[in-house]
Amino acid sequence: MSGSADQPMSGSADQTMPGSTDQTPSGSIDQTPSGSIDQTPSGSIDQTPSGSADQTTAGSTDQTTSAPSAAAIDDKGYSCSQQRQLFVNMAEFFAPKYNYDFRNLPAEMANANRGGEMYMRPYGWYRCALKVLDKYEDGNGWLGSFGWRDQSDPGEWPVSYHGTSKEAAEKIIASHYKAGEGQAYGHGIYSTPNISEAEQNYAREFTNAGKKYKVILQNRINPEVREVCNRQDYWLIPVPHDADPQLAKKIVESAIRPYGLLIKELINH
Repeated sequence: MSGSADQPMSGSADQTMPGSTDQTPSGSIDQTPSGSIDQTPSGSIDQTPSGSADQTTAGSTDQTTSAPSAAAIDDKGYSCSQQRQLFVNMAEFFAPKYNYDFRNLPAEMANANRGGEMYMRPYGWYRCALKVLDKYEDGNGWLGSFGWRDQSDPGEWPVSYHGTSKEAAEKIIASHYKAGEGQAYGHGIYSTPNISEAEQNYAREFTNAGKKYKVILQNRINPEVREVCNRQDYWLIPVPHDADPQLAKKIVESAIRPYGLLIKELINH
């Protein structure tokens, strides 16, 4: 990523959020995860009421979400066969019983509060839950309490989004975020509280079985470590250039934690 600290991050819809292993520097995302990963809590956080999903996606001018039939959506995820084909080992990294459908979310329910900050629920997307409960040594307070709510809990972290490619999402889920090269506001991991920014400028399209999709990683981000960039809808977790891999992993996992893989099927008019 090129540019000075005063320049906004550039990027087309074919790019991922800058400053992560979604880019293609050599030696990026090739590690395997360590430690056990347990399931996410019942009543997965930020869930919405159930319903059909055929509304136009907010912030999109030429695409709408396409809802699989009721038979295609069950407790295994967005589309059972598609999810197994598209992503890394289901049993090891996903908690399908806690997936949730945000595609039919009423506009008045789209915003809430997490970590004392505005939370833009992922309207128009389907969230595949990741196994994160008890994954980290500092407990589960960063997630807040379980179930549908509009207000923050003490100690929970704000939500951020990271637009990326399918391949990079797979690798991040299997390991962790890693800093890439050429970043406008500093070396580290970038994300945004604005899901439209992540979708329109960084989430990459891919095709599977003749259908087009986009993916975004939904994270919690440590407000004590996060830096708000000059462009305030870009958030940075700084990682020193000279940090060895173990130190870099420790910094990243203490500061930004993906807990959901968001999937959207795209249909062109």
